[in-house]
Formats: sequence, C-alpha cells, structure tokens
Amino acid sequence: MRSTIRKVTTMWLTVGKPLQRLNQRYGLTCTVCVRQLHSSATQFTDSSYDGLYPGHIHTTPVQKALLAVGSGVAALQNPYRHDMVAVLGETTGHFALINLRDRMRNDPEGYAILTERPRIRLSTLDLNNMATLPDGSFGREYLRFLEDNHVTPDSRADVKFVDNEELAYVMQRYREVHDLLHTLLGMPTNMLGEVAVKWFEAAQTGLPMCTLGAVLGPLRLNARRLQSLFTSLGPWALKNGQQSRCVLSIFYERRWEQSVEDLRQELNIEPPPVTLSATKKGST
Repeated sequence: MRSTIRKVTTMWLTVGKPLQRLNQRYGLTCTVCVRQLHSSATQFTDSSYDGLYPGHIHTTPVQKALLAVGSGVAALQNPYRHDMVAVLGETTGHFALINLRDRMRNDPEGYAILTERPRIRLSTLDLNNMATLPDGSFGREYLRFLEDNHVTPDSRADVKFVDNEELAYVMQRYREVHDLLHTLLGMPTNMLGEVAVKWFEAAQTGLPMCTLGAVLGPLRLNARRLQSLFTSLGPWALKNGQQSRCVLSIFYERRWEQSVEDLRQELNIEPPPVTLSATKKGST
C-alpha cells in the first residue's frame, strides 16, 4: 500500500510541473481572451437583450468553446479565480444541469426550490438568529464556517452564459450551495478541503467543471496531503457523493435549526474521516 501511494504521489507531482509551466506561459493570454470575449458579449447584449433572465449573455457554440478553454487554463493557474471557475462551469455544464434539474423536479423539496427560487445571500440570511442557534445546528455551524474561513455568500457571481432560464437557476443554486456543502462535509477552504469537496461534487453532480477540479486539483497538493487525499478523504468524498441524496434538492433555508449530524444522516452522508483546520484562504 505504501509503495502504491508513493508511486501515485510521484506521478501527480511529476505531471504537475509541465502543467504549471503551461499555465505560466499561456495562463495570462487565456485570461485576457476570456475578458475580451466577455466584454464584447456584454456590449452586444446591451443593445439586443434576449430576455432569458437579467444579466444573460448570449454566446455562440464557438464563443462558448473559447470561453471554456480560456477559463479552464486560467482556473488551473489560480483555482481561487472565482470568475474563471464560474465561466468554465457555465460553458461546459449543459447536460449535467439538465440531469440535476430533472432530479430536483422529481423530488418534492427540490421541486419547491425550483418553484420558489430562493437565493442564499447576506440580504436573505438572518445572521443574528443563526448566532443564537445551539452549537452543532446547521445554521450555527454554517455561520461559524463563514467566520472561520473569512468568506461570504455574496462572493458568488450571477450566472451569465447558460442559455436556459431554469438551468441558469440550477447553476446558481449549485454555486450558492457550495459553502453549505463545506459545512455539511466538514471541509475548510484550504486546497485539500477544496479538492475533497470537488471530488464529492464531481460524483454528485456530474458537472465537467467539478470533474476537472477533482482531477487537476491534486496537482497543487504536496506529497503529505496527496497521501491523505488518496487514502482517506478522496474515497470518502467519492463514495458519499455517489450515495447521498441530491444536495440541490434540500431547502437549506428551512434547515438551519436541524443538527448537522441529523442532516447528514438524512442525506446519507458519513462524517469526514479526518478533521481539517480552517485557513484564511477564500473558497472556490
């Protein structure tokens, strides 16, 4: 077992070096291309808004492909680039979003979410009430996660490139539920915690963005953290992502008083095998 772990770890560290050189060479260029295309698309829709939803930017398949490639390289270079990660998810996730939408429609609670369209923002959260909830409750632990990791739900960008109003909301819901998953899974926002959440999300959602993050995220981990990922956190995240109830079909806004332990049991999510400490690095 130890020999296998060393081989896998060495492989990831070896593959990571040329990819890092590729990022250094082309990452800035791709980021500039994405910004230019984003700007031109915005100017175009200002004069011919198609009315799908506020902020929607219509793009052709070719433009989507360019956005996907550029944002993918930029996100690999810096996984904390929220804007690039967002563009990558929106331009590659069409079929996964359809599947997630159908799963939500077939779940009573998920259907209510699609109907009522709740948003997770500071303007919709009662943080003062959350602070009064007992330790171990989902609302109190979520508030503690925000405080310990210095993140805010308002950092989640609005969807722009999804060419279907309902699917755009599904993507928005996924994006705003991400920090709730960190709380539910007990993962901080350091790189190891982010990769573990991405492994869970890849198995749970099928979004190409999550799969890419799950595959390439380990390239940024050192040997010790790679060992922890491959021997404990990774298998746990994949197993629970596959076996748990659809995490987008939970009306979390009505679950603040429920204990994290009870919510995990309801969703068929096992407690994490190890405890990771919080960092000051923002979530992706």
